[in-house]
Amino acid sequence: MLIYFECCRNYFCNMELSYISIGIFTLVIVGLLALDLGVFRKEDKAVSNKEALLWSAIWISLGLSFGVYLRYSYSETASTEYFTAFLIEKALSMDNLFIFVLVFKFFNIPDKFQHRVLFWGILGAIFFRAILIFSGVELIKITYVPPFDIGNLHIDEFNVILFAFGVFLLFTGIKTFKKHEEENAEISEHLGVRFVKKFISVHPHIEGNNFFIRKNGKIAATLLFLALVVIELSDILFALDSIPAIFTITQDPVILYTSNIFAILGLRSLYFLLANSIHLFQYLRVGLAFILVFIGIKMLAAPFYHVPPFISLGVIGATLLISISASLIVRKYY
Repeated sequence: MLIYFECCRNYFCNMELSYISIGIFTLVIVGLLALDLGVFRKEDKAVSNKEALLWSAIWISLGLSFGVYLRYSYSETASTEYFTAFLIEKALSMDNLFIFVLVFKFFNIPDKFQHRVLFWGILGAIFFRAILIFSGVELIKITYVPPFDIGNLHIDEFNVILFAFGVFLLFTGIKTFKKHEEENAEISEHLGVRFVKKFISVHPHIEGNNFFIRKNGKIAATLLFLALVVIELSDILFALDSIPAIFTITQDPVILYTSNIFAILGLRSLYFLLANSIHLFQYLRVGLAFILVFIGIKMLAAPFYHVPPFISLGVIGATLLISISASLIVRKYY
């Protein structure tokens, strides 16, 4: 990882996009993931709390270390933007944990195979989020409008896409406040499941750790593959919330990409650590809804007032702390 840091040093001096640095970063991350699956987990087995805690600490430490690196190699502003984007993505990705629990229960995926499904899910997330981030950055660049006046108010900088993102996040946050997600959603009607069943036969059983098997001379998908498809598509849907949210912090693609990837890397380990207790955090989604509303308002207010990154970092951190603490307190005393 330090090799990557040094390779990127010159690029961070002017904060311009470097496809070489992004490529090196991605290769390092994929290499670490391959090491996780190919060396440390050659055999399929359930992930223990000790192992989940260790890997969670490793991924979180790498993510935090990168932010510290930015602080001392570039500027405090870059570091603050990174940590704020990292925390936003980490917080909003927590909702994925509820989906993981639901999907694995529905398909009856044994504990020992869940790690493999999530491993390939993370690889897919890295690819799709890179597309969303880089395309989003380029789209934002071309959608700024010339300065204009609204009555006596002069607007120097207005971006159509960022404003649309703000409306979307505000609507999504309010909707989340008003409507609790249906925990027992009919996954059998999920778009990904229907798509797979339309083009390939599905074997209704678990066949070891195989995503596909040969059945009667034809290739058939197993339940592991269906679970992977649902998790992958769910991550893309969640990314449509979280990625616009971090655009309000910065439009630098290197900070956006690295903070996003570091935030989701530890999601697998965090799932295994919290899978049996995620139901205890009943107010977490309320906190996430507030964060979406806050970021949406911040985006809408951006043409008139700039909220410093450190304020956003404080609000988001405090919201998570309060929602988690409230959940534990209510569970303990009520």
